[in-house]
Amino acid sequence: MEKHKCGWCKGDELYEAYHDEEWGVPVKDDDTLFEFLILETFQAGLSWITVLKKRENFRKAFDNFDYKKIATYNQEKIDSLLQNEGIIRNKLKVNATITNALAFMEIQNEFGSFSKYIWNFVDGKPIKNKVKNYKEAPANTPLSDIISKDLKKRGFKFVGSTVIYAQMQATGMVNDHEVNCFRYNEV
Repeated sequence: MEKHKCGWCKGDELYEAYHDEEWGVPVKDDDTLFEFLILETFQAGLSWITVLKKRENFRKAFDNFDYKKIATYNQEKIDSLLQNEGIIRNKLKVNATITNALAFMEIQNEFGSFSKYIWNFVDGKPIKNKVKNYKEAPANTPLSDIISKDLKKRGFKFVGSTVIYAQMQATGMVNDHEVNCFRYNEV
């Protein structure tokens, strides 16, 4: 018998694997949180599947999302990224990635880890919503508004409320699996 899955992922093998294995699973390590933050910023204005299909290319292009390396990127590296057809070549987003790496490390210095900082907004526990149909899930919330404003105040770019809510969903700060999805009670 086939397990019920959230409607948004059906029909694409890569999407379904991402849904089944990653989406909504609480992430507490800084390296993965940074990866999702960068991928979500590149997703702004595009579909997640577009980014997901390019994820391995992003990993190679951005030194496996090593924020310490990314923070030191020079113009030569930026130019090579803008020529890389395997990623989304948006100059503002590439530059924002460097800015965000620097801001990410500042938060680590202040809070001990980015994880402590970001998870503090939900008291360290995922918010478990009761979404019946994925189309009912919000694109942003008052909490994602607050986090977005705080990140912007700290120098982050491309971290609007919708991007942050997608980040919260992806990293399990919010469980927006449909209530009848097999993953709802697993994450």
